[in-house]
Amino acid sequence: MTDAFYLPLGDDRWQATVHTTGPWDARFQHGGPPSALLGREVERRSGRDDLVTGRVTVEILGAVPVGELTMSSRVSRPGRSVELVQAVLSAGGRDVARAEAWRVLRTTESVASRDRTAPALPEPGPALELGDWIDGYLSAVEWRFAEGAFGRPGPSAAWARLRHPLVPDEDPTPLSRVLAVADSGNGVSSELPITGWHFINPEVTVHLHREAVGEWVCLDARTAISPGGSGLATSVLSDRDGPLGVGAQSLLVAPR
Repeated sequence: MTDAFYLPLGDDRWQATVHTTGPWDARFQHGGPPSALLGREVERRSGRDDLVTGRVTVEILGAVPVGELTMSSRVSRPGRSVELVQAVLSAGGRDVARAEAWRVLRTTESVASRDRTAPALPEPGPALELGDWIDGYLSAVEWRFAEGAFGRPGPSAAWARLRHPLVPDEDPTPLSRVLAVADSGNGVSSELPITGWHFINPEVTVHLHREAVGEWVCLDARTAISPGGSGLATSVLSDRDGPLGVGAQSLLVAPR
């Protein structure tokens, strides 16, 4: 059980494990695992297999501790064809992350758009050079770069899959697999040296036009920074069958 990202404590409470730890401070989580846990709760609260998630926005309201979390959720806009679901994680009596997801009726059409293919999945390479980064989430995910590399400025295409279940005795859903890595678009496509600059995202928004298939998710990511503005990281999200959606992150860009 300790191999999962989160352990159940009962009464909608979860204990975060070391696998959730972000690279900068051992006290706080990377944004990917709580996003995935929120996505799991959105689907659980909805309980409708006839709906698929078209858009999820995760707001990071504060540092998410590697500790005990409490989950709450509600269907804030029910409907026959579309519904809006909200899920909230709190710690120590304050909300730390919130997700809002639009779920829409599955299509009965067989027409598919003509879309580009995803970058090829590379063969396994050497382990990540962690340097001064804190281990946890970075090693809990298997990374394979088709273009670029961690710590190398510029666009990149990185394939990722979870090495551990999100919660014990349960396979992550396609939505949770995507949300677990979509928050890494800014990290894999930094335009500035990561040792000297922050590019922190207070949110991540994911739009999906189909559900992911299989374990692997690709982020074909790039970051845009303009003088006097904020940053924007965007990712084309794919599985081995091709693109399935896009992710975007607003960024606070500032020297460390």
